[in-house]
Amino acid sequence: MQMSKPKQLSLGFQHVLAMYAGAVVVPLIVGAAIGLTPAQLTYLISIDIMMCGIATLLQVWSNRFSGIGLPVVLGCTFTAVTPMIVIGNTYGIPSIYGAIIVTGIFVLLIATFFSKLVRFFPPVVTGTVVTTIGITLVPVAMNDIAGGMGSPDYGSALNLFLGFGTLVIILILFRFSKGFLKSIAILTGIVAGTVVSSFFGLVDFSAVREASWFHLPQLFYFGTPEFHFVPIATMILVAVVGLVEATGVYFALGDICDEEVKGRDLKKGYRAEGIAIILGGLFNAFPYTTYSQNVGLIQLSGVKSKQIIYIAGGMLVLLGLVPKIGAVTIAIPTSVLGGAMLAMFGMVVSYGIKMLSRVNFDNQNNLMIVAISIGMGLGVTAVPELFAIVPESLKVISESGIVIGSLTAIVLNIVFNVRPLKKKSTVMHAENAAN
Repeated sequence: MQMSKPKQLSLGFQHVLAMYAGAVVVPLIVGAAIGLTPAQLTYLISIDIMMCGIATLLQVWSNRFSGIGLPVVLGCTFTAVTPMIVIGNTYGIPSIYGAIIVTGIFVLLIATFFSKLVRFFPPVVTGTVVTTIGITLVPVAMNDIAGGMGSPDYGSALNLFLGFGTLVIILILFRFSKGFLKSIAILTGIVAGTVVSSFFGLVDFSAVREASWFHLPQLFYFGTPEFHFVPIATMILVAVVGLVEATGVYFALGDICDEEVKGRDLKKGYRAEGIAIILGGLFNAFPYTTYSQNVGLIQLSGVKSKQIIYIAGGMLVLLGLVPKIGAVTIAIPTSVLGGAMLAMFGMVVSYGIKMLSRVNFDNQNNLMIVAISIGMGLGVTAVPELFAIVPESLKVISESGIVIGSLTAIVLNIVFNVRPLKKKSTVMHAENAAN
């Protein structure tokens, strides 16, 4: 059934809102930490939003060379935040972008090899990865409901009222509405929460007034890229982590859309991410990867059309070119976004559980893989200082619950399921030869 243009635009804008907060927070954190001026920070935010749109379009458009062809939205990876800050303050800002460019080329080169590892990603691994992603992101939503980490009114009654109030509105719409209104429950909840927030003086449009009307991307805005081994090695590690996370998202989306994700699809998906990372380096933005909250949104809305993601990607490009329009979404209170994010991240968890329902849990090996992997992911998220003794260059792995949980699932699956199968096959072959 063909939807009207206004409905398509509403659904596309809902995807933009779902990922916008994360896309803006990353440049704000990095820019402040490496000492950017207000003008430089404005550029970084605008170019990042535009590149999120371009990266999304590259991924949705499936051709012979690249593009997973699934309704996936891309954004700047949170895994890169700390490494970029360290690189910028130690080697200089141009070194960040030299490392990102080389990393993008690296991803392009290993795409074919990495896609052949698909046998190491059975449902017990992908389901665990998706579940871990959702579980480890829930604290982010809860902190936002409270007003955002570090905010002076963190945990105030008003923030809790607005955050959980937004969630209640979403739940009511999802339970009692039908059709299109049900599919935009997240968007409606955010708008309603923002309107209520305005009566308490929490909606600030100063960013809209200060933003310029038009903005163009500039090649090497922060200077000619510089190339150093440690920053490059660090960002390559970040990219590999992103590919593991993206693999779980690809399989989850394939399952939602009833499309089998094969090795060649993964290869094209990885290549699209590689191209997006290279462009991020050239125009001084960020490395890009899949955004899990949009997977939860697709599951909640029930709308799986790639056309909607094309619209969302186009909107992001437009917002990047017209900062004044994009600044409107910055006015949405953090607690309101937190309420919506809790619903979306929770859906990521539930979909991971659905993927795990296909796993044979009569096999004790699978039980152990899921138990330890999710335990490690949740444990590191709750106690990030657990691996304080780990060298600074490896903290990108040790402090991320998503990374630790995902790597644990992959390694344990090889130990418990892949190696025994090989051994069993060898024994059977020897017995047949003897007979």
